[in-house]
Amino acid sequence: MAAAIPASMDRPHFIGIGGAGMSGIAKILAQRGARVAGSDAKESATAAALRELGATVHIGHAADHLAADATAVVVSSAIRQDNPELAAARERGIPVVHRSDALAALMDGVRPIAVAGTHGKTTTTSMLAVSLTSLGLKPSYAIGGDLDAPGSNAEHGTGEIFVAEADESDRSFHKYAPEVAIVLNVELDHHANYASMDEIYASFETFVGRIRPGGTLVISADHPGARELTAKIEGKHDIQVVTYGESKDADVRILKINPRGLTSDVSVSLATGRILTFTVSVPGSHYAHNAVAALAAGIALGLPPHNLASALGTYTGVKRRLQLKGEAAGVQVIDSYAHHPTEMTADLEAIRGAAEDARVLVVFQPHLFSRTQELGKELGQALALADASVVLDIYPAREDPIPGITSALIVDAARAAGADVTAVDDRAAVPDAVAGMARAGDLVLTMGAGDVTDLGPAILSRLAG
Repeated sequence: MAAAIPASMDRPHFIGIGGAGMSGIAKILAQRGARVAGSDAKESATAAALRELGATVHIGHAADHLAADATAVVVSSAIRQDNPELAAARERGIPVVHRSDALAALMDGVRPIAVAGTHGKTTTTSMLAVSLTSLGLKPSYAIGGDLDAPGSNAEHGTGEIFVAEADESDRSFHKYAPEVAIVLNVELDHHANYASMDEIYASFETFVGRIRPGGTLVISADHPGARELTAKIEGKHDIQVVTYGESKDADVRILKINPRGLTSDVSVSLATGRILTFTVSVPGSHYAHNAVAALAAGIALGLPPHNLASALGTYTGVKRRLQLKGEAAGVQVIDSYAHHPTEMTADLEAIRGAAEDARVLVVFQPHLFSRTQELGKELGQALALADASVVLDIYPAREDPIPGITSALIVDAARAAGADVTAVDDRAAVPDAVAGMARAGDLVLTMGAGDVTDLGPAILSRLAG
């Protein structure tokens, strides 16, 4: 099933093809037989993986990278309006398609599960992709991160289920029409696009309204924002609402989470009264909650609960989600994508629970000027959970600087919360700084959504001496 190529996607050109979301869509189209091309700012393992599938990938952006016979140009919200390839497409009358529209087109004719929420989308989507694959259901999936290798963020499967990460940051998740939708949590984030919680709730309400009639919303019973959203949509749509969590009124209730080092045993009571216990092979209660959300979504599609629970135990993680990068001189280096205070707190608590008496050191790179402006104090307070931290300059991504907004806001807040924090402006100086702090038995987390991930190997090399 799901083998069709939308007519406009026969010869697509992706601007920023190496991005997590864009590369996944490009991969699925290439696997379906489309002649895929695109460009990216720099060479990467993802670009190489796409070339192996037959895609043409240019490095750098230039108007002449756009083939004469391109049928569409695919862009994300991160692409600037003055991009030369985008300008060339408009000049030549080539349709410009947003990434979310391209993904929505790929989900026509299948049974989509869309995973939404401020935090945990990539992990939960990955858990579903891995477990459904292990059950032999051959799902298609598009994820915002790689499972184990470049290009593993997406797959064209021949089964009837399509699992997709649904991004609320630019409201692109309004484009999807899932049979089952998951909402993990609802918080204020993406401050460049949302001015208030009211706007966030309105956006998620629109997403819920896109669920197919007779479909299912799986939503947290524990998270305050999710409970508020549940109240707001009550009785408005022809859907079933299934809640999950530790709350006593949850339909799929978590009875116990028993940590076992870097894994957890989770016991849940289903709406039928049946009790299941299964293993989640990543640490932290937030990952256990993600697994239960995935379980509830699979049950909503009619999958046998026991089989699905066992299959969820085959998930062993996704890149940048508490991923062990290596060990040197008795120090383990772990990579975390956390860049919002809630995510940082969850990952640090998970690592603290698994670390026992070990010290936890953090190399944190703030992500976006707008997030630092709105949440600088909370970001700093989260770092107080570490034994010591190094804070880098802000990673701007798609944003221009905001006057007066620097990492100093986070450093000052962290110190006010009692944290041991060192500001390091020069990324090249970080390995030496960490080597001066770390001792055998410590855990070092490189944390943030930017290029701080690249520092892990350099830190390990420096520690190895």
